[in-house]
Amino acid sequence: MSHYVVTGGAGFIGSAIVRALLAEGARRIVVIDNLLSGSESNLEEVRGAVDFQKSDIRNYDEIAPLVRGAAVIFHEAAIPSVPRSIDDPVPSHDVNINGTFNVLRAARDGNVGRVVYAASSSAYGDTEVLPKQEWMTPRPKSPYALQKLVGEYYMNVFSSVFGLETVALRYFNVYGPRQDPGSPYSGVLSLFMKAVLERTQPTIFGDGSQSRDFTYVEDVAALNLKAARAPNVSGKLYNGGNGGCITLNQAWALLQKLEGVEIPARYGPPRAGDVHDSQADTTLAVRDLGHAPRFSFEEGMRRTLEWYRTQ
Repeated sequence: MSHYVVTGGAGFIGSAIVRALLAEGARRIVVIDNLLSGSESNLEEVRGAVDFQKSDIRNYDEIAPLVRGAAVIFHEAAIPSVPRSIDDPVPSHDVNINGTFNVLRAARDGNVGRVVYAASSSAYGDTEVLPKQEWMTPRPKSPYALQKLVGEYYMNVFSSVFGLETVALRYFNVYGPRQDPGSPYSGVLSLFMKAVLERTQPTIFGDGSQSRDFTYVEDVAALNLKAARAPNVSGKLYNGGNGGCITLNQAWALLQKLEGVEIPARYGPPRAGDVHDSQADTTLAVRDLGHAPRFSFEEGMRRTLEWYRTQ
């Protein structure tokens, strides 16, 4: 396989997939990104090795010729924020549902080999038990969670009805270098990184006891490449976490320890749509895809902090 497409390839996770593909020797990578939330700076060191196309997945006629004949599309393009989908649900619906449909339609029409889809663990909602397993009934609590769930269903339908190979990976709180902390909608760990380096108090919404399966971005990129090649998995869904369960208070405490500071967090009211606890059961991903996370939470945080310190 030599021709790949990464939608949202200038984003935090998409650019990590691009770098993982290049490290494997991929010969042609088309990056599709409208730069709404991505940045060409995320591809700075590999810009000459990829075919960057500033295009929008909401425009079928734009993207159809770009994906034609690809071995794999890694579909990362999205507006990835629970609070943003609540504050302004129309754009996220348009990108996350209509855009995903366009990618699938273009893949089917263009004889693409497989689509690997960035689904979200937010689709589970709050569950009575942990870890979360793929057979559990989805209980989305936000427009974003519902939109990503609809994308999963579309993947399954395009596999069963149209014969397009698809795999959906439910990401669990991905973090790492290049995650943008510059927005109130940014991921919590990127905001923590900014706060600890600027010696300011972060705001934790809720009491900080809510837990997450924080997953280092390079482990997620590696899992995407495995999902692109695994046999007999079309139409299936897999958890893309690492099985950890870290509270926000524990995450902030670790960062203070790594940086050698003591800065008490501020606490605010819980945010609408947020899930309280999240932890992945990775049994199926290990069995079918060969998922093998390399980075512990502390090692991932150490690497991420070092990257932010250099920026």
